[in-house]
Amino acid sequence: MTPKEVIFTAFDFHKPPRIPVALFGGGMFTMYNTGNSFKSLAEDAKGMADMIISFSKRSFSDIVYVGSGYNNFHASALGGKIRYREIGAPDLEEPLVNTESDLDKLDLERLKDNATVSAIWEATEMVSRAIGDEFVVTATAWGPFTLGAQMFGVEKMMRGTFKSPELAKKIVDFAANLNIEFYSHLADKGIIKMICLADPTASGDLISRKQFENFALPYLQKVTSWAKIKGVKVLVHICGDTSDRLDLFPKMGADCISLDHKVDIARAKSELLGKICFAGNVNPVSVLNNGTPSEVEEMTRRCIETAGLEGGFVLMPGCDIPPTVPIKNVETFVNIAREWKLN
Repeated sequence: MTPKEVIFTAFDFHKPPRIPVALFGGGMFTMYNTGNSFKSLAEDAKGMADMIISFSKRSFSDIVYVGSGYNNFHASALGGKIRYREIGAPDLEEPLVNTESDLDKLDLERLKDNATVSAIWEATEMVSRAIGDEFVVTATAWGPFTLGAQMFGVEKMMRGTFKSPELAKKIVDFAANLNIEFYSHLADKGIIKMICLADPTASGDLISRKQFENFALPYLQKVTSWAKIKGVKVLVHICGDTSDRLDLFPKMGADCISLDHKVDIARAKSELLGKICFAGNVNPVSVLNNGTPSEVEEMTRRCIETAGLEGGFVLMPGCDIPPTVPIKNVETFVNIAREWKLN
């Protein structure tokens, strides 16, 4: 089986020949290890694609992500300004939306006029043509609640779920439409077979289960419903401790939920196995970044033995990995899965 077939076999709750394995995102890690920067490649589709294609041969992730770290450009395309950082992904300088009238002025058509978004689309097509038959090639985006919070301001969104819930919902709904607009360009042309949403602001560390049900879940469902119509898979990652809402994840309509290292993977398996493919969740900092290769091996094997022997599971870090993770640790992490035979 190709890496793509291995991943999609797990998504369908079956047991592939080996453990599926992938990083999540990895934009900062890739930039750091190739000597590039988000600013230098922001409008360079070929440079972006060449970097990803070349580096994919070193990381051996079954999933290859394009545009990781550029997620704030989807909102900035509608009128926001980007602030580049010396280390780390670019940020929005300030929120786009303060009132409902601000929201009404935003035009999704502006997305296609943004040079960075266009570069990501073009780079995704280049990467897909080069290695898409073998690997799952996807582009990354914030999930609707996180994207909406970036547009409104995270603190204002937290308050808004209590003080102005209808406005908060309209913003998140608009963000879901922005997700769909971004991915339509790729899905309609058959460039991607999976979309990837990171929704860290929907974390159990930031919002309650009830807030998740009211302000995040319906809009994830809107995007996944669109994806099903288009025939593309959906991978969702949510940061933090989401143990109190594991039972809600199958309702998202996603094909796979990537879990943070704060979630007990044994508990996740007991609640999710056979309902939704689940991924995770080796600690990206204390293990992958700070650990020795032998410690990485020990924790990776423990994760697989706990959660991954019955299919419907993808080995992943518990979140995006820091740029400083040693290459040797990534190789150890990946090779254990690739050598672990299931059939």
